[in-house]
Amino acid sequence: MVSFAPSLPKDFSQLSLAEAAELLAARKLPPVESWHPERTGDSAMEIRADGSWYHEGGRINRPAMVKLFSTILRREADGSHVLVTPAEKLVIAVEDTPFRAVEMKSEGAGATRKLIFRLDTDDLILAGADHPLSFGRDPDHPDPRLHVRGAIGNGLEARIDRALYYELADIALAEGGDPIAIWSNGAQFPLVDR
Repeated sequence: MVSFAPSLPKDFSQLSLAEAAELLAARKLPPVESWHPERTGDSAMEIRADGSWYHEGGRINRPAMVKLFSTILRREADGSHVLVTPAEKLVIAVEDTPFRAVEMKSEGAGATRKLIFRLDTDDLILAGADHPLSFGRDPDHPDPRLHVRGAIGNGLEARIDRALYYELADIALAEGGDPIAIWSNGAQFPLVDR
């Protein structure tokens, strides 16, 4: 059996940044962007704003099932979300974002900082040019997100939990700068999109 997303060998908080980078390098996802099956339909599934997955109104309580489904998730050009295999493409409703960034590791400072996020599916994402952070245009109502995969601007995103957003804002404010921004993996992300 092919493993698409390696499981965390230990608690995320105990991983070093180097260990997390090794897990990122080992991650292999199915090539959903290249699959265009003729058979389409509705999955009768939804991902609610809190990140919970439902099928026909009942919550999916098996984390392994959610992780598996998350590997075949794709966002279409029209903004809709689908579960796709080589045989079929099924629409899935997504209330907000399909993923939640629930933990973060930070190493370094300023332009040398690296931020790795753990998603609610246990996937690890290194923020940077390929996985940008965005915070929305309204500083009074931040909209913190992390690009996960697919086309930047129309791919899959993770909502950054409020506590992590405050941690990012504290780091950015402590480092100063104009504009106030956070760095990760050589890329700078202003706390207010312009």
